[in-house]
Amino acid sequence: MLKLLGTVALLVVATGQAQAITRYQTMSMTCAQVQAALKRDGVAILRWQSKRTPGLPLYGRYVSDGRYCDRGEVIDLDSVPTADKRSCTVKQCVRSDNDERLWLYAP
Repeated sequence: MLKLLGTVALLVVATGQAQAITRYQTMSMTCAQVQAALKRDGVAILRWQSKRTPGLPLYGRYVSDGRYCDRGEVIDLDSVPTADKRSCTVKQCVRSDNDERLWLYAP
């Protein structure tokens, strides 16, 4: 019984580590570095400060491709500010309201 509990605990820890998402501050990176990090990690939380409201942190979950989207989501292009660009293009998963679009872009 003790061995079984140890195995379950180890499995829970291993699963938690596999689901960790890396976080990056976009303003300390170039656009190329942000895009390389997404390509390498697959998914990441990108954070930056609002230009309109000083001190307000903004963030979002961005992905390298549709494999990291949930069922019913599609890839949409967005942009984040980086050290070298005001608008660095990145991909994010969004809910699809259009079944045809979902079929075309499903992972």
